[in-house]
Amino acid sequence: MEDSLDRDKSGAGADPALDHEKSGSGADPAVERDRSGAGADLAQRLMAGRVGRPHGLDGSFRVALARPALLSAGASVAVAGSRRTIVRRAGTDRQPIVRLDGCSSRAQAQDLHGEPLWVRRSEAPALGADEWWAEELEGCRVHDGTREVGVVRRLLSLPSCDVLEVARPDGSDLLVPMVRDALREVDVAGRRIEVDLGFVAPDA
Repeated sequence: MEDSLDRDKSGAGADPALDHEKSGSGADPAVERDRSGAGADLAQRLMAGRVGRPHGLDGSFRVALARPALLSAGASVAVAGSRRTIVRRAGTDRQPIVRLDGCSSRAQAQDLHGEPLWVRRSEAPALGADEWWAEELEGCRVHDGTREVGVVRRLLSLPSCDVLEVARPDGSDLLVPMVRDALREVDVAGRRIEVDLGFVAPDA
């Protein structure tokens, strides 16, 4: 376990203004259920980013809130109710540019602007030891031994390190840094995280 745990793969901080929905013919019914919230299984998918501004005239676009590991050429993503394949990957990890099959013009790329790009978790690249997707941590119960600390609301990226925002039973929030001294154990399957409250909040 590293002193600063490499869990990424956060995707936190999505812009609510971009979270609009679109419908279309030929939509994948399973994707439609996910997007509408009916029968959605968020545990089985990861957000790879959101469609940003068009780039050029061939249907390529920049990806906002990108998770580069999920945006490789050939990867399958769900967007706007249909499943597409990434046929072009350019730019940098910080500012990736992609093009999807079936999107061949600037106007078509503009039509997708703001849409989330979803990847099946089963198709995501394997993570290393002490790495977790943000979605795996959100909702986990946090304990210090027999003491219940709260529930993970989300993963935040701060300048110094990433932190877990934990909603406490009294309504307050606690920030738990993703470092060795703060985290004793992360049990994703058991939905439980053990922390050292004495290190995180000595006066709590």
